[in-house]
Amino acid sequence: MKAHENAIFNRVRRLVGDATLDTIAAKRVIIFGIGGVGSWCAESLVRSGIHHLTIVDRDRIDITNVNRQCPATTSTIGASKVDVMKSRLLDINPQAEVEALEEVYSSDTRDRFHLADYDYIIDAIDSLSCKADLILTATALPAHVRFFSSMGAAMKTDASQIRSDEFWNVKGCPLARALRQHFKRSKTFPRRKFRVVFSPELQPNLGPLPADSAPYNGTLAHTTAIFGFTLAGLVIQDIIAQANI
Repeated sequence: MKAHENAIFNRVRRLVGDATLDTIAAKRVIIFGIGGVGSWCAESLVRSGIHHLTIVDRDRIDITNVNRQCPATTSTIGASKVDVMKSRLLDINPQAEVEALEEVYSSDTRDRFHLADYDYIIDAIDSLSCKADLILTATALPAHVRFFSSMGAAMKTDASQIRSDEFWNVKGCPLARALRQHFKRSKTFPRRKFRVVFSPELQPNLGPLPADSAPYNGTLAHTTAIFGFTLAGLVIQDIIAQANI
């Protein structure tokens, strides 16, 4: 690490030690979805010493993103999410290697991402079909490629209920239920177990839906961000555990 990076990560080094910090810096991570969950995950990872990060999202920032997404402010509306996020991450650590891909993951595009080249794959995708395909693809890779996924982060207010568990153990999450139904209908299942971040809490939407709007659920910054921070925590905890074997 260069002197500037040494100063940035003094507190991380103090907690985990030199060797583990070097291991963190060497890992390659890819995040699919840089919204209310994925953007905070990306920020936490770079602040924790991840040096090689690829962020994938084709969306541009909309005013409705401002309440919960890290790159979204009134001055960035209309800009590429991944471009704004890359700029922010490099402002945190100018020595980081951040690749911003303005693309979408799908069954048609999966081979573009060379997933086997990464140590960690993080799923923060909204689309059910794309999410299901990424789960199937990532869990078919060799076991040393770790995979973590976010379940639904909308309609939550109680941060204390956010937790992680193995996917098939999740209860109370409509997205996890829909994914399980999808796998059962298609008779195609994840090849190995994987951990997810979820909350069993489900609050009703009390506000009106604009007449000209597609359906959407209500969200808050603190809950979506904690989903993202928890995903980042799973990565860092896994690296620490491996370093101490």
